[in-house]
Amino acid sequence: MKFVSNSLEETEKIARDLVEKLKPQTKATVLGLNGNLGNGKTTFTQMIAKILGVNDTVTSPTFVIEKIYELENKKFKRLIHIDVYRLEKSEELLHLGWQEVISDPENLILIEWPERVADIMPEHTKISFKVLENESSREIEIE
Repeated sequence: MKFVSNSLEETEKIARDLVEKLKPQTKATVLGLNGNLGNGKTTFTQMIAKILGVNDTVTSPTFVIEKIYELENKKFKRLIHIDVYRLEKSEELLHLGWQEVISDPENLILIEWPERVADIMPEHTKISFKVLENESSREIEIE
């Protein structure tokens, strides 16, 4: 499904609708966030975190690779935000316990730049972000 968002409020509604549809699986629920730098991947993650009750400031884990947020009274126990932009090889993610993380059905994982680790990505929902001509508008495609 494709959506056009012209504001943060519209993007938050798209994120809220997505979160409401998510259900824990037999393994972690994984959302792969694709798009160029500045296209809205981290903003979308911030909105999902807010919807799930995360009070911490959510920033891109570009340098630390992974941030884990504990969730209370939600469908998931943990929101895990991963940014693999700086990784050179998929094996680097494996060294961070990737197999264990994706095996836990209580994890909701949002991973930025999943195409960089495509060979180890599990089945996941693909979410693509694209800046439109009006630079404050985004096309968000959820597959």
